[in-house]
Amino acid sequence: MTTIRIRPVALAAAAIALCCAGTAFAHDVAEGDRGYIATTTGVRIGAFFYLGAKHMVTGYDHLLFLMGVVFFLYRLRQVATYVTLFAIGHSTTLILGVLFGTSVNAYLIDAVIALSVVYKALDNLGAFERWFGRRPDPRAAVLIFGFFHGLGLATKLQDLGLSADGLLANVVAFNLGVETGQLLALAVILIAMGYWRRTAGFARHAFAANAVLMTAGCVLFGQQIAGYLIGVSP
Repeated sequence: MTTIRIRPVALAAAAIALCCAGTAFAHDVAEGDRGYIATTTGVRIGAFFYLGAKHMVTGYDHLLFLMGVVFFLYRLRQVATYVTLFAIGHSTTLILGVLFGTSVNAYLIDAVIALSVVYKALDNLGAFERWFGRRPDPRAAVLIFGFFHGLGLATKLQDLGLSADGLLANVVAFNLGVETGQLLALAVILIAMGYWRRTAGFARHAFAANAVLMTAGCVLFGQQIAGYLIGVSP
């Protein structure tokens, strides 16, 4: 039987390469899609559904967080619980944020999103129990960070000048696309994790993998704070 070996060094290289590529994809929208969103009017359910799914599968801040969330979840019921909580948080602030015009500085909200990756890695490493003697409720944390992830995208969408004509339908379609993309990305992550967990080195490499995940979150956080301080338009 062929086994898949995922070495921490390779994982580190991949994570750092993603982060060093810049912040262009983290909770952002591709340049061509920006123009479409800014100029389209009326109800465009199919187009916005596609854009939402595309955003999710290319948003590596989302994917890193999801990887951390499911890293030590072995039962589908557990996975479903956490993913549902994240979806509730994400959907709530995405839809309501756009409809009510709620937005924050894009760099600062993306910095918080980067910290969600750091948090989940530290949680997986058992850091909170060692430091404070107790672990924050992981379900509550996933829901709360879901709110921030959704607000981040709501902020970016509003910056693109969404038309008021068909706004509700388009935003709901976009959100459904995001959730569909999340399920597709999650399926790939779970399949890969399933193979990795069957290897003899999983337990040995789990610590290093989460240390890399934490590093990736810190790099993303540093990029967003630097962008905020420099004052370049996102």
